[in-house]
Amino acid sequence: MPAKDYHSTAIPTPRQLQYQDWEFGIFLHFGIRTFFEGHRDWDGKPMPLDGFNPSAFDADQWARTAAEAGAAYMVFVAKHHDGFANWPSAYSSYSVSQTPWRDGKGDVVRDFVDACRAHRLAVGIYYSPAEWGNPIFEHPHQYDDHFINQISELLQNYGDIDILWFDGCGSEGHVYDWNRIIATIRRLQPNILIFNMGDPDFRWVGNEAGIAPQPCWNTVVAVPFSVQTDNLETVDVEPRWLPAECDCRMRLQNWFFEEADTHTVKSVDELMGLYYLSVGRGCNLLLNIGPDRHGLLPEPDATRLLEFGAEIRRRFSHPVATLDDFERTDTTWSFAASQRLLVDHLVIEEELTAGEHIRQFTIECEAGGRILLAQGANVGHKAIVRFPAVPLGTLRLRIDKADGPVNLRALSLYSTLQS
Repeated sequence: MPAKDYHSTAIPTPRQLQYQDWEFGIFLHFGIRTFFEGHRDWDGKPMPLDGFNPSAFDADQWARTAAEAGAAYMVFVAKHHDGFANWPSAYSSYSVSQTPWRDGKGDVVRDFVDACRAHRLAVGIYYSPAEWGNPIFEHPHQYDDHFINQISELLQNYGDIDILWFDGCGSEGHVYDWNRIIATIRRLQPNILIFNMGDPDFRWVGNEAGIAPQPCWNTVVAVPFSVQTDNLETVDVEPRWLPAECDCRMRLQNWFFEEADTHTVKSVDELMGLYYLSVGRGCNLLLNIGPDRHGLLPEPDATRLLEFGAEIRRRFSHPVATLDDFERTDTTWSFAASQRLLVDHLVIEEELTAGEHIRQFTIECEAGGRILLAQGANVGHKAIVRFPAVPLGTLRLRIDKADGPVNLRALSLYSTLQS
């Protein structure tokens, strides 16, 4: 269910704008479930600790591949709903400390964080608030203590963390002391960005398909928080700036690695379609890959990720015109080509420091007459507008409706045709 939009604008923080500039991130589901093929959330099947023993674990391979593909951040599952802690938590008897991997002295979170920093990726930590099999989950105050204790370990022992990613699945109807939890988080990591719950800085788009609705505004009054309910959570007394993130899987069904779905790795064409439907609609794209039982990104997934990154660069690294090449007249930007050009994309970015004001726009060109190429609503962080390749004389972007001053941060015209 989509967020409840509010057709006025809140004002983003600099940190939120920085997050929106990251645009593309990699999600990593890895843990005890990686070693037990076929397990599903909440199925209650045992997953003994002696099963966790990645034979060639290499977090640097994860980060190196992500960076080469053009991702700006990674989010790693430190604890999923099953409760397995990918770090040596003093508050769990179900963690890497009790496994045979590295004789119980390993720390997946440490290796992940170090690899992100080595490859200049922003660091995200996923922590499931809900935890099946933990008897104190039914006792909210006791469980809040557990929640805060584990979050404090993650936020105190690994340096600066950029994102704390809260999955709402399993928390439907559970009461958390969010005031206490958030106060601890903000005290330990003042610059952290919180996803989805408590006191969010950015929000879930409302599906796990990687697709943003259109329009998708940054200012909202209520948001979805779990795939298991259509209920929305009110974000505050006043509307808030909460940019959306679109999460999806590289494979068809599974977040964690499974042998059975290797053949379902998405094609570059499908991934590019998701890119247009997420980043191209002003949101971030978070693409999941499940590291395998060796502790590596599987070869088919890693190869496809690199191909995807290469295709993004091929299409959008060499604009034929940028903002300085356009002439502005009031709320119209015009570009007159000095030679015959075939163009098929216009990428628009609104200047958002004072909020989001563009509500409707039109793109048209002069090519033997005036031709309507596209119309749209929100621009926000970025609108990637595709149209059939046209031989260009003059191209115009016209803002037809706005609720405040309109300024563009960037405007880029592209020809993405294969040579």
